[in-house]
Amino acid sequence: MTKRKTNFFEDVYQVAKLIPKGRVTSYGAIAKYLGSGISARMVGWAMNAAFEDSSVPAHRVVNRNGLLTGKHHFSGENQMQQLLHNENTMVENNKVVDFKSLFWDPAKEINL
Repeated sequence: MTKRKTNFFEDVYQVAKLIPKGRVTSYGAIAKYLGSGISARMVGWAMNAAFEDSSVPAHRVVNRNGLLTGKHHFSGENQMQQLLHNENTMVENNKVVDFKSLFWDPAKEINL
């Protein structure tokens, strides 16, 4: 049996597309789910490149503390926060309010 070669960015996008509205996850959680726990930064690069594909909800991916560290990659200064707000996810001081309760862990949420 041959292993299917995949594009890491595409795998990241497939996971990100599963994040429900009103929930958030972290770069590290996606990396860990994909079996590359030390690749959180690479997940961030994938999210930065995701703007070419509007079907990827990059605004739902934040750092491990709930901070909107990728916000400067959005077209408007507060666009990431506004997109989260539109999904009833509150942000204060560039941090998701109630991050722990809104955290979506792909390792627990996606049925293998």
